[in-house]
Amino acid sequence: MSRIYYINKGINQPVEFRGLNAQYIWWLGGGILGLLFLFAVLYISGVNMYMCVVGIPLLGIGLFGLVYKMNKQHGEYGLMKKRAGKCIPKIIKYQ
Repeated sequence: MSRIYYINKGINQPVEFRGLNAQYIWWLGGGILGLLFLFAVLYISGVNMYMCVVGIPLLGIGLFGLVYKMNKQHGEYGLMKKRAGKCIPKIIKYQ
């Protein structure tokens, strides 16, 4: 049974994949690569294998939940607007 995934590539339309919009796809991909790297580091450093096999999927579930929550809460550009809003000065002094 094959699955068909549709990626929206319309002009002036945001990229969407399985409910994730725009930059959240990159956040999720980077997080998954980070978890893969963390697994390799823990395995090479000699951490118990069962802790690695149980811990990394739990962190992955948490990552998916966090990214989908941010996607739903902030929307397509909301996270960038929130980060940009922190750069605006609170007070401008004139002397």
